[in-house]
Amino acid sequence: MSSDPWGRVDETGTVYVRTAEGEQVVGSWQAGTPEEALAYFERKYEGLVVEIGLLERRVKTTDLSAKDAQTAIDHLRQQVDEHHAVGDLAALRVRLDALVATVDKRREERKVQRAKQSDEARKSKEALVAEAEELAQSEQWRAAGERLRALVDTWKGLPRLDRKSDDELWHRFSHARSAFSKRRKAHFASLDAQREEARRTKERLVAEAEALSGSTDWGPTAAAYRDLMAQWKAAGRAQREAEDDLWNRFRGAQDVFFAARSGVFAERDAEQGENLKLKEELAAEAEKLVPVTDLKAARAAFRAINERWEAIGHVPRDARPKVEGRMQAVERALQESEENEWRRTNPEARARAAGLTGQLQAAVDKLRGQIDAARASGNNARADKLSRELEGRQALLDQALKGLEEFGG
Repeated sequence: MSSDPWGRVDETGTVYVRTAEGEQVVGSWQAGTPEEALAYFERKYEGLVVEIGLLERRVKTTDLSAKDAQTAIDHLRQQVDEHHAVGDLAALRVRLDALVATVDKRREERKVQRAKQSDEARKSKEALVAEAEELAQSEQWRAAGERLRALVDTWKGLPRLDRKSDDELWHRFSHARSAFSKRRKAHFASLDAQREEARRTKERLVAEAEALSGSTDWGPTAAAYRDLMAQWKAAGRAQREAEDDLWNRFRGAQDVFFAARSGVFAERDAEQGENLKLKEELAAEAEKLVPVTDLKAARAAFRAINERWEAIGHVPRDARPKVEGRMQAVERALQESEENEWRRTNPEARARAAGLTGQLQAAVDKLRGQIDAARASGNNARADKLSRELEGRQALLDQALKGLEEFGG
């Protein structure tokens, strides 16, 4: 028989392990000496020690799940309880019990952590749902669509909640996305219809513009093009490809017309520039007639100048007021001279002027006589009063005499 502190082998080859509850049969050994039997089962014990040590390190240093850790503990405990090893089995049970406590603690910690993560995930998903529902009402189609896609990616990265809560939030989230997609689809369908209507309208406008491109009725046609442009802007945009092609045709038709008009206007402007030079020369020639010394000769010369003026033709619009104003000033001067001459040679007017002058002269002479008489009689007060009256009458007489001189009197 062979034995050690933790086990023994009896005469029949039966191997025992010593425990607190007494000896327990480990197994039977018939293949060698009792010492070899104890050594074999002691090695099995050492194997259990190594496995428990490895499990302890895994529990402490890795993310081994509580479930997997408990399974490993149960497996090792079964081996210890089956007494197929010789050694301090009670110490192994103590270590396994300690592992169970560690795993239970980790399980609680992870439960708390999962609850915290679940609460955070719930808040995050509720925030995503609220934003998605707000975006569902947006008309910023591109930006809102991109943001909703980003929200989906964010949602996928969040932990799942309990099935009921997760399904409810996902239903709201999905409904918001669907509502936005339906509104966007309806918007673009309407936009496509509007663009198609704009295309038909603009094709009509292009046809009208092309029909006008050869016109030489410059004013009305330019006005017609302005009206077509206003209609073009009011029609809205067609599809991009059609819009670009239609615009090029529309603009090209206008360019043909306005280029032709510009050519004609350039020739006209050159001709009118020459006309302006000629009219400025005539205006200078007419201005030499003023001041008028010989009305008849001046009037004849002005008529001749005016006939040449009318034969020249148009001048640039912006220069017209100035050059025509010079001629009009000469014409007004001639008219004033004619009016003055008429007044000077009018017999009735001359007679009225002479009569008035005579009356004033008689009144002045009478006042002088009265003044002399008053002074002779010593009535100086009356003489002074009559002298003041004489000053007024004399002023009127001087003015009348001046007017009479204009009639050659």
